[in-house]
Amino acid sequence: MQTLSHERLSEKVIKILNFLNNLWPYLVAILLFLSLIIIHEFGHFISAKLLGVRVNEFAIGFGPTLLKKQGKETKYLVKLIPLGGYCAMEGEDEDSTDERAFCNKAPWKRFIIVIMGATFNLLLGLIIVAITLAPTKMFTTTTIAEFSENATSQQTGLMAEDTILSVDGRNIFTTYDLSYAFTNIDDGKIDIEVERKGEKKLLKDVEFKSSEVEGIKYLNVDFKVYGEKKTIWSYIKNTVKTAISYCAVTWRSFADLITGKYGISAVSGPVGVTVAVANVAKQSLMNVLPIMAFITINLGIFNLFPIPALDGGRLIFILYEMIAKKPVPQKYESVIHTVGFVVLFGIMILIAAKDIWTLIFG
Repeated sequence: MQTLSHERLSEKVIKILNFLNNLWPYLVAILLFLSLIIIHEFGHFISAKLLGVRVNEFAIGFGPTLLKKQGKETKYLVKLIPLGGYCAMEGEDEDSTDERAFCNKAPWKRFIIVIMGATFNLLLGLIIVAITLAPTKMFTTTTIAEFSENATSQQTGLMAEDTILSVDGRNIFTTYDLSYAFTNIDDGKIDIEVERKGEKKLLKDVEFKSSEVEGIKYLNVDFKVYGEKKTIWSYIKNTVKTAISYCAVTWRSFADLITGKYGISAVSGPVGVTVAVANVAKQSLMNVLPIMAFITINLGIFNLFPIPALDGGRLIFILYEMIAKKPVPQKYESVIHTVGFVVLFGIMILIAAKDIWTLIFG
């Protein structure tokens, strides 16, 4: 009986350990999202405080309140669903007679407060990129060193020592840009601008062999690029260039969605991204850092899009006020932001449903 009891206890322990082993990567992904949300909202919070705006609530998450603490002026909240957060300022979405209300501050102050959320995300991304590149001893460049045997691109225009400047009109800063530029090319032909012997040269219809993975076509890179030794200058330069690459890919991805280059199936929401981050975390926690950098930069850029309910939408109204010397009536602005929020929330629900369907049924 005692042996049987020990066996059952061992089985339960093993099940618990297996459960925890499967759970922790998802907890890492959720904590990642929470940290990015906290950074974003803290950008609004600290700039509002410094510029004399009353902050009524600072919340992490949505839904039922789990924890709350009343500060001298601000109520701090932690809520159940860790997929967002907010910094509720007095007079942010309504008129107020309080002299410290957001709506009663000068437009330039409101502009700074609104833009600081995205700015903090972008600065965090730059810092994380710097951390991820710190151990690197050799950086990649965009200058071609050599070609693979029978390389198609060499036969159709590229040469060794060419420095790639742009692909199909899109600037190339790093090999990361190059990888993105080489996706979803239907005919395997692209226009490449290079610097050759000190002169810029546009090469038309450079060909590459291609392959397809999960419905997305990729051009096969048939050349190798030079490396660059690590110095203080090259480290700073590559940190900035990599961060710019992440920004550029975010803008380009959005443009490619609008123009139909990629369908909705290529878009992932919090659920899909959480699963992807968790899968990476299982392999190595260090590998999560580049993804975290990309996501926080993505979040910062996306929030600056001129869409109602996003920070970029609010900035448009403030810019109008600064130019026209009069604000848009608060009731109209509130309606526009409310409609924008409903539309965005609906899109998020659809994307989340797609991610869950993919997760369950493949």
